[in-house]
Amino acid sequence: MNEIDKTIIEELASRVEELGGRAYMVGGAVRDEIMKRPIKDVDIEVHGISEAVLEAVLKELGKPLRFGSAFGVYSLAGHQIDIALPRSERKSGSGHRDFEIEIDPFIGIKEAARRRDFTMNALLKDILSGEIADPFGGTEDIKNRIIRHIDDEKFGEDPLRALRAAQFRSRFGFQVAPSTISICRALDLRNLSAERVEMEMKKALLESRRPSEFFECLREMGQLGYWFQELEQLIGLEQNPKFHPEGDVWTHTMMVLDRAARFRPSASDPYAFMLLALTHDFGKITTTEFVNGAIHAYGHELQGAEIAERFLNRVCHGSDIKKYIANMIPNHMRPNKIAEARSSVKKTNRMFDDAIAPNDLIYFAICDKPKLPHLDAHNLSQASNESHELLDDTSRKSELYTDDERLRERERIQFLFDRLDLYRDMMARPYVTGKDLIDRGIMPGDDFGTILEYAHKLRLAGVSKDDALKQTLPYARKLRKNIK
Repeated sequence: MNEIDKTIIEELASRVEELGGRAYMVGGAVRDEIMKRPIKDVDIEVHGISEAVLEAVLKELGKPLRFGSAFGVYSLAGHQIDIALPRSERKSGSGHRDFEIEIDPFIGIKEAARRRDFTMNALLKDILSGEIADPFGGTEDIKNRIIRHIDDEKFGEDPLRALRAAQFRSRFGFQVAPSTISICRALDLRNLSAERVEMEMKKALLESRRPSEFFECLREMGQLGYWFQELEQLIGLEQNPKFHPEGDVWTHTMMVLDRAARFRPSASDPYAFMLLALTHDFGKITTTEFVNGAIHAYGHELQGAEIAERFLNRVCHGSDIKKYIANMIPNHMRPNKIAEARSSVKKTNRMFDDAIAPNDLIYFAICDKPKLPHLDAHNLSQASNESHELLDDTSRKSELYTDDERLRERERIQFLFDRLDLYRDMMARPYVTGKDLIDRGIMPGDDFGTILEYAHKLRLAGVSKDDALKQTLPYARKLRKNIK
């Protein structure tokens, strides 16, 4: 909350007091202040004055904007605050938004707070006195790190609250009260909008140190089945213990997801990167089989993109996200295989050229290893020179590695980053363009893309522009001669 908004809030509270009412900061802002977390959104609830009087006060302070006549919610132009009158809500249909709203400025603090989801979100702070009103024991639950619903009947009216409980658990590291888990098990999430489901998932993926807790909580509630059915299919799906001593595909995916959170700030698209961690092994659902007494999932990286697309079509509709996932899942195993084999520059160049986000591909490959030192993107690189040197103290913290394994892991990661630097250096050099071909008499046609692709392969092989042009021109002429 900036100083300008703070001043306007205090002016609002003073004016409301003069008119016989009280203004409170409510909900998440009070919770976050108690938890000493940054306050992002400020919600003000005004008690004891009528709607018309509140509107008059807001006009004195600035330009009021109203959101939905039934809700009694306002903001002031140019300020990041919401101002509302107390209201009660009653379920009137099966949809998430099917509620009858009754604005009642004189309902009282306890009844106004009863409509909220969890005790920690039902706190009110008097703006003028600083006194905390806590009608349902939210401060004690925050102290004990518990997410607890307020009212059995009202909580169950909104199935989105199951997802909210899960995302709060993942973001705050709290536990959900058993009674709240029990109510969530009985909720029907099918009529929720995909946008609201994604909103809760996205918060967990982007704001949690352990985003796996979001999905572990939904699993405990028995609520994976409709929106996250592919994830539910990973539970109990066996893997070869030689390569995956951690257990089934679910366990592996949750571990990778939490590892990915360490690299999230450095990813080209943090949300897409986290979704890659979540969906990367969906192909094992259809490819896992026993071969000669051993468990294999041959080709799962190729089939996984199609299954991930079905998941994204249900939950996430961003076209850029879908392109990222469709590209990265088929490529996700290549870095580790190439690093182990110490493959040629030509092969690593092709891999990075195929990837929509080469840097993310390396970070993900680190996350996907069954054994992982305590690393993050900061440990792996210095932003100024991108040297990608591992810090010795971080790798020493891993109890999973022997000294030899730790050394090989550091060398493997360094190999990948060194090759990425080499690829970027090659891509920065002059190369054959369409204009170069036209200047030499190769005019655009249906085969022009094929000719440029040939020139690009030479570029990836490290061939200089002059030499590549010398090889591309006869290739183009021969190609067109054969076509004719």
